Amino acid sequence: MTKEDYNPKIKIIEAGGYTKPELIQKMKENNILLNELAGKLIASDYFKVSKEQYQVKVVEVTVKDLGFIDGAVTSELFSKAADLQLNLCPLESAPYIRLAYFNQREGYVEQQLENQAPYGSITIASEILSEDLEVPKGFYLRRIQGDLWLRGYIADEEHVWKPDDHFIFCINE
Repeated sequence: MTKEDYNPKIKIIEAGGYTKPELIQKMKENNILLNELAGKLIASDYFKVSKEQYQVKVVEVTVKDLGFIDGAVTSELFSKAADLQLNLCPLESAPYIRLAYFNQREGYVEQQLENQAPYGSITIASEILSEDLEVPKGFYLRRIQGDLWLRGYIADEEHVWKPDDHFIFCINE
């Protein structure tokens, strides 16, 4: 795909303005579940909140959309996305994106393969916070048997994302 071929569907998300406890409460009020890694990441010093509200423009793409028909590692994905003027999302934006993506496709499968993005998941492209494998690398969205999740994940630089894995990037205009 060339930069000229790329025609994304953009969604505008309202973000910021909540403290961490208020943001967690807002997710509870909307029946959004967190896994242990998401809770750990939100509680960490890496997760900063903005007192001011702001808008982020986001677009959902697949690894294949970025031109990787055989998959790619994170650094390759992020580099290609930058070439297409797609930016990493602020870490703080992930809960707000989850709150805006209520119509996510169902991702439940009987048996999930290990070391792969779960079926139906959408990973929020954000800065890798630490090389330490114990530190979650970011968030992904998932719908499991109708329940909406914001989940944290751990992956090393060797992890190959599959061509059909979905990511959300931000667009600055």
